[in-house]
Amino acid sequence: MRGAKSAKWVAIAGVVALTATACGGSDSDGDKSAGKPKGYVSIDVGEPQKPLIPSDTNETLGSYVIQALFTGLAEFDADSKLVMTGAESVKPSSDNKTWTIKLKPGWTFHNGEKVTAQSYVDAWNWYANVDNKQQNAFWFQDIAGYEDVHPAKEGAKPTKDKMSGLKVVDENTFTVSLTNGVPYWDYKLGYYTFAPLPKAFYKDPKAFGQKPIGNGPYKFQKWQHKKLIQVAAYDGYKGPNKAKNKGIQFKNYTTVEAAYQDLLSGNLDMIRQVGPKDLPKLKSDLGDRAIEQPYAAVQSIVPAFYSKTFKDIDPKVLQGLSMAIDRKTITAKTLHNSRVPAEGFAPQNVQGGQKLDTDVFTYNPKKAKSLIKQGGGVPGNKLWIQFNADGGHKEWVTAVCESIRNATGVECVPDAKPDFQTDLDARDNRQVKSFYRGGWVADYPLNINFMHDLYGSTAEANNGQFKDKEVDELFKKGDHSKTLEGSIKAYQEAEKVLVEKMPAIPLWYYAINGGHGKNVDDVKIDYRGDFILTDVTVK
Repeated sequence: MRGAKSAKWVAIAGVVALTATACGGSDSDGDKSAGKPKGYVSIDVGEPQKPLIPSDTNETLGSYVIQALFTGLAEFDADSKLVMTGAESVKPSSDNKTWTIKLKPGWTFHNGEKVTAQSYVDAWNWYANVDNKQQNAFWFQDIAGYEDVHPAKEGAKPTKDKMSGLKVVDENTFTVSLTNGVPYWDYKLGYYTFAPLPKAFYKDPKAFGQKPIGNGPYKFQKWQHKKLIQVAAYDGYKGPNKAKNKGIQFKNYTTVEAAYQDLLSGNLDMIRQVGPKDLPKLKSDLGDRAIEQPYAAVQSIVPAFYSKTFKDIDPKVLQGLSMAIDRKTITAKTLHNSRVPAEGFAPQNVQGGQKLDTDVFTYNPKKAKSLIKQGGGVPGNKLWIQFNADGGHKEWVTAVCESIRNATGVECVPDAKPDFQTDLDARDNRQVKSFYRGGWVADYPLNINFMHDLYGSTAEANNGQFKDKEVDELFKKGDHSKTLEGSIKAYQEAEKVLVEKMPAIPLWYYAINGGHGKNVDDVKIDYRGDFILTDVTVK
């Protein structure tokens, strides 16, 4: 997810260092204008890029809110184990092509409407339809009939409004037929984009996105754009993760430094990530309230293959640029040992994560220069790295540029966008000059998510426009394996080929470096680095 957690990009994650929030007024200003109701907790989560619709959200800021408001069929616990939430069971046929889903009865949306099998089927058909222009539509491409509602040819209209693979059996049962067997398809259901929708959604999707009606542990209260979003605990929630607080305020900050000062002053309860300037004093400031924990995410710089810099570039140039980055020194000095240098495209704390047998991620100025020369050089001998200025990225982007410049003589320029939303919009509109800061947080805890959903030709999060037939075929082989283990192994083999193709330059794996204030307790982090907000209690 970018920013994700959709797959998610991290501002963070992902789109996707958890360090970024969207631009807005100071937290203190927001607190004075709105106040925080008694029993509520607050966290620094900035302005979502899109309206609050599950299928149109794939960055961390929006995903925090979506996951509070909506609950799908399954989720992952803190240890990355798949657990049923809205579903009683999700069972595949022997060939993994037909999946039977039984719902837990008694669930309702926040307006009192029953959650039924039809609620899911109607939502998935709408999400997938090309006319609705949803960012996460490609997540439904495994389902038979997807091409009827979402034709591959650009500009083509759908020939049907329903996917043939979705069948309602009864009020609490439906079946899903896939075009080909996918042994890990139940893991994908742990991503929030598969959430159901109430009938009210279809009357006015645009209005719904501003005032959503979900079925999750919290119900929507208000959205003061670029200030805060407020949700209240839903008493009728039937899931295992019922809220232990009365509500949440997702509060917007112009910088992570401002958020941290509000945490210290008691005006904010939780901060997801502190900036590089505050990292050295995190433990002394917060003591046992500091949170330092690895999670399933990777930071990369991603080439825009449509740009003048990287159009038709020889991968040797990208390999050379990778070897020009002194990851060990940057993570140690600039990031104060809060990150671990990457040794592959997927973090090693997901199933299938591995250390690749290559020197492409090892600092070697001499070889870096040689590879860049062999590949024909960087056009104009100059490149840019785009990042969001509100996320605490300036220091490390500057350090990466200096490392590239010093090692190779290639001019490298940090390209700051004012906030995460502007950064994402530039990616979506194909306006990136060279590289963009790509951070990705797991949508599901398999190595597959860090390749299939980022570098496949049809992947929505493939903002760099990387396309390679060999890679697509390797991914397809993994998707159509007979077992989960077979899929994981096939993607491990595909990852070795990615080193030759270089769809991105992985930099380091993430760890959360955040914390909480004195007024809350029971603060825990899941495998994706997200605060488990439903468990947080007020003292």
